[in-house]
Formats: sequence, structure tokens, C-alpha cells
Amino acid sequence: MFSFNLKKTDGRARLGQITTAHGIIDTPVFMPVGTAGTIKAMTADSVRTTGAQIILGNTYHLMLRPGADRVHHLGGLHEMVDWPGPILTDSGGFQVMSLKGLRSMTEHGVTFKSHIDGSLHELTPESSMEIQKKLDATITMAFDECTPYPAKKEQAAISMALSMRWATRSKDAFIERPGYGLFGIVQGSIYEDLRQESVESLLPLDTEGLAIGGLAVGEGQELMFSTLDFTTPMLPIQKPRYLMGVGKPDDLVGAVARGVDMFDCVLPTRSGRTGQAWTWRGQVNLRNARHKDDTRPLDESCSCPACRNHSRAYIHHLVRSDEMLGAMLLTWHNIQFFQDLMKGMRDAISTESFNKFQAGFEATYRGGDIQAL
Repeated sequence: MFSFNLKKTDGRARLGQITTAHGIIDTPVFMPVGTAGTIKAMTADSVRTTGAQIILGNTYHLMLRPGADRVHHLGGLHEMVDWPGPILTDSGGFQVMSLKGLRSMTEHGVTFKSHIDGSLHELTPESSMEIQKKLDATITMAFDECTPYPAKKEQAAISMALSMRWATRSKDAFIERPGYGLFGIVQGSIYEDLRQESVESLLPLDTEGLAIGGLAVGEGQELMFSTLDFTTPMLPIQKPRYLMGVGKPDDLVGAVARGVDMFDCVLPTRSGRTGQAWTWRGQVNLRNARHKDDTRPLDESCSCPACRNHSRAYIHHLVRSDEMLGAMLLTWHNIQFFQDLMKGMRDAISTESFNKFQAGFEATYRGGDIQAL
């Protein structure tokens, strides 16, 4: 059975556990993004050492390369990528939205040209469900249109209504199996009444969870938080809540404080490939010359190999020399930090000390890394 157990609340912050066909997920949780079937610069074993319980794959990228049929032939994503634990797959809606000039959209679905070779493809709610089943996604996302920002209310309303019709078709096409789940996606941009209408459209579908889409698309943290302030109270208490594509560490803490359970973002891995580390004292740019003679670890409290075995000076050298080990070590550190941050929040909720945790985190994080010298 796919189930969600809300174990404790502390204010609006929630401690829970999702049971799936592929294992347990403790929430709040951050899902490392393996867009094309790999957490970039990481092995599956190294991802597991960070405490990650679930990873994310992407329908759009995997349908183009290596192809859903091939993934199915290779045993599904779990077997192919050596990840027996839960996997969530994004439906492809966000990526298709990003293909400006390369797509056309109708009520039926979206026709688009591959960014790889220009070949023509179509995604519909039905084909997205079929592809995600072939990938063997533990959690399947309904096919939607991710409303861009900024969007006038009329545009956001039309986009949301289309996504709700597609959600119904996604539900109809989804093949239920024990321990697998489908999540609907709440749209409506920054407009409270549109978000309410979206939730009311999704509730009769009784999907296993609900995601909040259409945020982290350029609106900024303040507007994202204000949208969450009125959106999360609309959602069912006994279903997991997933904020898609978020985000920075302070985004995660603020969203957990507002009742969100699940997150994903490419930030930890993308930052690792560009010389950036995330720490309890904020972001650290290892390209900066101030690190060239620094014998300290990135973060004294971190147990990852980058912090345990290497100095900032060495990682600075790797980054400036464009050595691939630099990206590997920084990515490992970033994934570890994000997992440690989520565990810290889970522990704080369990002891009803989340407000104290949040205040301490924000004070240290905003203080910056330079003050740690």
C-alpha cells in the first residue's frame, strides 16, 4: 500500500513518513535530481551514503534518451541506475514549457521538437502516464502545464484550467499498483482564488499526494512564501505535499515552516559543477582566491569526503584547474548538506523545537561564510 503517516506537527511544520512499494520516505525530504537517470557526478552508492531515500527522474529527458522502452527493457529505472529505493518522475510539463519556439500546445497535448536532434514528439496526459509506468516510477506526476511567471490572471486561469483537465485524464490513464502513487499538481500562479479552484478540482481525483507547481519560476522568495501561506492550508492534512523545483536552503526551511513535506532541485548538483558549495553559513564560491591557502574543511560539521579528507585550498585548486574531482567532491558535499539540513528539521519537529531551529539556522546562514574565517 502507498500511504502517508503524519506523525507530528510543530506549528505548521510536519513530520511524516511515506510508505511505498520501494521503501520508506521520511518527511520533510529533499530529493536529489537525476534528470537523465543519474545524479550528476555521483554514483548511486555515494548518494545512498548521504542518507537520501528517494531520487527524481524526468519523463521528458528519459523518453528522448535512452527511450522509455529501452529503460523498461533494462528493468526500469530502479534496476538500470542501481536505485532500489523510491523514485519520483516529473511528468515533463516543466521541460516542455521551457521549449519556447519548439512546441505547440492543444487541448490534446503538446507537440515538440527534441532539443537533442530536432525530431518531433508528442506528450499527452495518457502518454506521460504510459512512459512513467515504463520507467517504473514509484511516484508518478500528473501531466500539466507549468504556468510561467509573470502571468496575468486571465492567462494563469486558462493555464490552470487546462492542467486540471489534464489531471483528470492523467488519473484515468494511471494504472494503480500496490505501493505506487500518482500526485496531482496545484496550479494558479500567485492568485489565491485560482489556487483554491485548482485544489477543489483535484480533490475528487483522490491522488496519493498533491504537488504545488508554478513556483520557483522567477517570482522570488517573498512572493513564493506568501503564495504558500494561503495554498498549503487548502491541502488535505493526510496527504504529502510536494513543492516542485525548490530550492535554496533558506527556501527549504521557510517552506517546511509553511507545511511542505517534499522538495527537489538541481541546485546542489549544478552548484557542485560550478565551484559552489552550500554550508550552514551560506554559499561558498571555491573559485575565490581567498580559499587558496585555507586549510579548513568546507564545513566542520559535515561528514562527506570533501570535508572529512580535504581542505578548501585543495578543492580550490581542483576547481581552478577544471579537474573533475572538484565537481565530484563539491556535489557530494552539497547533497550531504541538503540531507543533513532535512534531518535537522525532522529532528527539530520531533522535539517541538522547529522555531528554535529555524531562528538558529537563519542567524547563522545570513551571517555568511566570510565571518567564519
